[in-house]
Parts: sequence; structure tokens; C-alpha cells
Amino acid sequence: MIDPHLAGRLDFAHRLPTLPPLPPGRNALGLFDQRDAVLYVPEGIDARRPTPLVTLFHGGGGHAAKILPMLEEHAARRRFLLLAPQSLFPTWDLVIAGHGPDRERLDAALGAVAARFLLDPSRFVFAGHSDGGSYALSLGLANGAFVSHLVISSAGFMSVHLQTGAPKIFISHGTRDEQIPIERSARVHAARLTEAGYDVSYVEYAGPHAWQPTVVSQAVDFFMAPTAAVSVAQS
Repeated sequence: MIDPHLAGRLDFAHRLPTLPPLPPGRNALGLFDQRDAVLYVPEGIDARRPTPLVTLFHGGGGHAAKILPMLEEHAARRRFLLLAPQSLFPTWDLVIAGHGPDRERLDAALGAVAARFLLDPSRFVFAGHSDGGSYALSLGLANGAFVSHLVISSAGFMSVHLQTGAPKIFISHGTRDEQIPIERSARVHAARLTEAGYDVSYVEYAGPHAWQPTVVSQAVDFFMAPTAAVSVAQS
């Protein structure tokens, strides 16, 4: 039987915060000397009330500062925490060889956020663009026991050896994407996931290999829609 960690399983578990919250704005978490994770905190967050968390994965060759603008204004306006981890190498380990240091670093970053803010289990989102979309999709399906929503933009592949839970999925892709053609990526992913029983929202737009602001707004509405209350497990 495959080691769950090698299949992308995270050790994260919801818990009550024990450390002071971080201030509004972008905060490096201070976990790593190189390519540290960055947490954007909106104004007016009450650290002791359940708050949505979106973990946003950058594309190949990217970094936190490059991907944060995709959702930062939405986070400020709609008051959700926005975590931008950074791959140790130019792209995510799964794209290169398989789950390894990036999975471990993500676990540490999620734990650091949960130690300072009470997180809303009903809006615990993995999102990403391009390689980051492939990583969010693959990792999110492996951790659906606590990942509630997936927001996938222009992803090339999904590599899933372990599936848990049933996260809701928003997939978007440009019809003029020459880097990752839509007919062999998003259309295939959406069909397979729907056939597997996942709740999939699928959007095609007339554009290249780039996220589109109007579609991102739809994605935010998707995961911020009212949901049934979920209790927070204490540990």
C-alpha cells in the first residue's frame, strides 16, 4: 500500500489558535530561509471567529508576489485569509518528481496559520493557476477530508493516487490557451470529475493561458456562497 504522504496526504487538522494573530497586510510566516510562505490578512479580521482560508499556488517559475494579485483584492473586500506558499524549486515538486518537500512545507504553513487564526472548515480552499492549478487539484482531491473547495485555473494535469472527501470544484480555462490546450486538459478533467460524482462548476472563456478577472470573481462567489455550518474540531 502506498505511503499516504507520497500520495499527497497532509497532516493538517483544524484546531483552536494559541498564538497572537498577524497584522493586516502581507506577512512572511518566518518558516523558511528561502521562498517563505506569505499570508495576506485583511483589515477587520477577528482571529477568534471562523474565517475562510484560501491557499493559492503559483504557476511554474512563479512566486507569491506574482500570484497574490489574482485574489488579494477579493480577500480584502470579502475578508478571507489568503495564503501563498512557494515551491522550493522553480515549480511544485509534484510536477517534477512527486510529492516531497513542498508537501511538508505546505503542512507547516497551514499549521502556522491555524495557530494564529480560527479557520472556517466550510471554506477551506485550495486554488491555483497553471502548474499551481494542477498542484491544487491533485493535492486537494487527496485531502478532501478537510479541503472544502478547489478553484482551478488553466491546469494541465491531475495526478491523484488517493481520494478523500468530496470538495466542490470550480474549473476555468481559456479556449485560446496555446500553452495548455483546453481540449486535452480542462475539458477532460471536468468530464472525469463529474463522472466520478464531484460537484463541478466549469467555465470556458475566450482567452489565452492567463487568469481572467471576471472568471476569478465567479470563483470567489462560488466558494463564498452560504453553506451549512461546520463545527471546528479541537486538538
